[in-house]
Amino acid sequence: MKNEAILDLLKEVTYPGFEKDIVTFGFVQKALLENDTLHVAIKIPSGVPEVEQKLRAEITQKLAPLGAKNIDLVIEQPQAQEEPKPQGPKNIAPHIKNFVMVSSGKGGVGKSTSSVNLAIALAQQGKRVGLLDADIYGPNIPRMLGLTKERPDVNAEQKKLIPLSAYGVEMMSMGVLYEEGQSLIWRGPMIIRAIEQMLKDVLWSDLDVLVIDMPPGTGDAQLTLAQSVPVTAGVTVTTPQRVALDDSERSLDMFKKLKIPIAGIIENMSGFICPDSGKEYDIFGKGTSQAVAEDFKTQVLAQVPIEPAVREGGDAGKPIVFFRPESQSAKEYMKAASILWSFIEQANSQKIVDNSEIQPVDAGKSACSS
Repeated sequence: MKNEAILDLLKEVTYPGFEKDIVTFGFVQKALLENDTLHVAIKIPSGVPEVEQKLRAEITQKLAPLGAKNIDLVIEQPQAQEEPKPQGPKNIAPHIKNFVMVSSGKGGVGKSTSSVNLAIALAQQGKRVGLLDADIYGPNIPRMLGLTKERPDVNAEQKKLIPLSAYGVEMMSMGVLYEEGQSLIWRGPMIIRAIEQMLKDVLWSDLDVLVIDMPPGTGDAQLTLAQSVPVTAGVTVTTPQRVALDDSERSLDMFKKLKIPIAGIIENMSGFICPDSGKEYDIFGKGTSQAVAEDFKTQVLAQVPIEPAVREGGDAGKPIVFFRPESQSAKEYMKAASILWSFIEQANSQKIVDNSEIQPVDAGKSACSS
């Protein structure tokens, strides 16, 4: 039986990084005094050595006033597992014809903006398009589509969420399932489960393509998606600075390791177009992603300039492709969508596995409508 005096002292031990103590969390498995020896056993969810060391030191200190001759402290951690190896993908959403993973090596490069405008551009070219906001920690897609106040309905018969719609695109995001501004402090397994549910527990139509806006970086979300559905094409978004290109190379390398055909690179913030004069300035550089594209045997899909209308449209839920089709940014996204669709058709016809088989698509020869 647990000794209440011991538990009272253990309630003073806060789990590292949180405000609650280890007793409240339910981590204490054993706490009793027997033959001048304190026997304490706790089971924690973290495998980080520093967490175990900090808890061991603090628990020993807190229990010292009890005056036991010995303290038998056992801290059980998750067993170390081998790094998962990419496996052949299953398909938990077989009625969707194509999946496009939009990724970036780092945040702040305009990945979500590109995903939104790319999806709308594909829809304007006659495709049935869905947009999945898989950026769990930063679900910005609802705001960019003007859907922050909307909540999805549930199909009672099939017990699935009905995706929201805007500008000819179906959309699902964690941002419409939780209160606006609420943080999601989730571990890897929870992220994995969320992405799987948004693929199979959402009543997507028979889509031609599902554009998936990934979290920045290379982690659980990317691996989960690659193992859940056969990703037809990967798109990397970057800015022209060298520091961003370094990270984009990691994103492209991830595509290669996961056997995802690389459709190309969107170079965002590629020059600045002054709204007063129309003159262009290369604030962050321009064209630097071409060398990276050549290294990975792929292509630059678009060079999207900085235009105030892009930011204004994103904040107001009025994407530039839909509301400012005459702008240079909109034209670049339309071009990217056209090249991407030609790439998808080529990938499906050739069943590309090795990215070295890809032939860059000539933007001038790509049809802009189906």
